[in-house]
Amino acid sequence: MGFDIRRLLDRIRRGHTDGSEDSKRPLRTDGGLTSSRGSRASRLRHSDAVQALPFWLPPALLVGLFVYGAVSWNLLISLTDWSGLVQPDYTSLSLEMYRQMPDDPSFIAAFRNTVVLLVAFTVVSLAIGLVLAILVDQNIRFENTFRTIYLLPMALSFVVTAIFWSWMYNPSTGTINVFLSSIGLDFLTMDWIGNPTTRLAAIIFALTWQFSGYAMVVYLAGLRAIPDAHYEAAKVDGASSLRMYRRVIVPQLSASTTSAAVVLMVFALKAFDFIFVMFGDTPGRSADILAVMMFRVAFSRTEWAYGAAVATVLFLMALSVVAPYLYMQYKRGDL
Repeated sequence: MGFDIRRLLDRIRRGHTDGSEDSKRPLRTDGGLTSSRGSRASRLRHSDAVQALPFWLPPALLVGLFVYGAVSWNLLISLTDWSGLVQPDYTSLSLEMYRQMPDDPSFIAAFRNTVVLLVAFTVVSLAIGLVLAILVDQNIRFENTFRTIYLLPMALSFVVTAIFWSWMYNPSTGTINVFLSSIGLDFLTMDWIGNPTTRLAAIIFALTWQFSGYAMVVYLAGLRAIPDAHYEAAKVDGASSLRMYRRVIVPQLSASTTSAAVVLMVFALKAFDFIFVMFGDTPGRSADILAVMMFRVAFSRTEWAYGAAVATVLFLMALSVVAPYLYMQYKRGDL
């Protein structure tokens, strides 16, 4: 069809004031109207989300299948009575596995030890990390060397750390008992990981040694972000160093404390490797944690449903640690 100049001028003169849907659609060069459906499809095709589809869709599918899909399937298994190599029966689901937990002494002990490890390890690591960060922040010589030395243990895996501390805790040739004997403190020597009363404390001490350097680095970054004017103002007001840090500096490290605490608590919940290398899947009730119990119940006793229920409890504990932190980050606009 030829170009109709009179039709085009007539539409321009009328100014599309009739309010119809056609008046809002763009004109073609021949005086006709373009398709609004085609325009929307074109905008969608050229949007950032569609253009980036090859980059975000494959990882999203993989994460959805192997993470969220696995978590959902684990929850489903925990609602069955599956035990053995036969296929689970999904027709009769119940909370029976969860009802057994309050009456199971092994679960109670593992849950209690997990909470103690979570709290004690996190608090002690944060305290030591804060002290180390304050000391390193005093413009000392060889600061980078000390910072590397304190952070180096975190580069080790749980397996290496467990083997190292098994040697250290050896009752006859271990470094700790040898050192105590050499300075005349033989009465303090003991089988640190063989004695049920000291086993959990020995685990917490070893993990603190490994991760307190991480807390130090986080706190050091927070200290370096505080303006020098705050230090100078506190000194002008006559505050001592202890009071200055307690009243002025440490309260400004709340963000560093929160972020470091979340990471440390997640590592505490992942201490399976460390305990498994030291004790296998039977560390005893004095050092048993939910992660080890889950492995023992599911793979040693083939009680898959009960093991899945323990795993669900462990997942909910991890979620209770991470979810509030992510919500705080979202409210502050950091997500």
